[in-house]
Formats: sequence, structure tokens, C-alpha cells
Amino acid sequence: MSATEPHGPVLGVVGWSGSGKTSLLEYLVGQLAGQGLRVNVIKHSHHDIELEPPRKDSARLRMAGAAEVMIASPYRVAILRELRGAPEPSLAEHLARLAPADITLVEGYKWERIPKLEVFRPALGKPALYPDDADIVAVVTDVPRAPGEGGPAWLDLNDPGQVLAWLEKWLR
Repeated sequence: MSATEPHGPVLGVVGWSGSGKTSLLEYLVGQLAGQGLRVNVIKHSHHDIELEPPRKDSARLRMAGAAEVMIASPYRVAILRELRGAPEPSLAEHLARLAPADITLVEGYKWERIPKLEVFRPALGKPALYPDDADIVAVVTDVPRAPGEGGPAWLDLNDPGQVLAWLEKWLR
């Protein structure tokens, strides 16, 4: 996926549950949007997604068999697509549906071949992903890099401004 795509460059943010991915993304999105950039986000979930109360009209229409239901208001638009046993759409299919943006940040999809930033907290007791994933271009962590260890950029999880500066440089 290239910078000429309408969704802009794509950067994955990966890591184990509880590592701080969403908090970091919230900060980065806020800062980038505050600079006037249009930022899209795709968040993958392994759980069922329920966006509206079951008795609302849109849920009733979806449950009646609609393939997609668009809920539109002056404030936001949401499209709910029922897969009904069909395979989960690919990341590329999701990207194609998004509005144009300056950058698209993707939380999850650690198996995809896209540049990724790993949020890694050794205190969680889970292994780092970067040693086995050549697509990880930076590690955001709360521990220093081991002496003599090379590899991706090493960023301080407790200094989100440093992560933002790295991302702005990556975007250029």
C-alpha cells in the first residue's frame, strides 16, 4: 500500500491486550487531527460488535435480514454489514471503503504485511513480536533497549511526544 492511496500511508499498531495500544492511538490521532491532518482508524476485534441497542430500528432491520444497514445523522454515519457466515473481509477491502485520509492507523491485524509499530510491555509476561516480524518498524516500550541490540526504532512509551515525532518523520 503506497502513499498515493486515497487512505494515505497505512501504519499498524500491534501488541498484546493491555499493552496500551488504544491509549497511544488516542494520543496520536488527537495530535495529528489537531494539526489538520485527516486520520482514519481501523480497529480489529476478535469479539462480536454490537453498535446499537437491540430494539432500535436499525438493529431490527439488520436482524430481519438486511445485508447492510447505514445509520445516518447530521453528526455521524455508520455502516453495519452482516457477514452471515461469509469470510471476514480483508484489510485491503476495509481500506478501500474508507474516505480519503492523510494517514490510516490500524489497530490489530498483526498478521498483515504492513509497516507496524509494536507497543510492548514486558511486565505483561508476553513475548515481543518484533523479533519475528520484519514489518515492525518501531517498538514503543517502557524498558530500555538491550545493549548492542539493533533492529527497529526504539521509542519510550512514557514519552508519547517522542512517538509522535517519530511518526511525523515516518510520514515524511
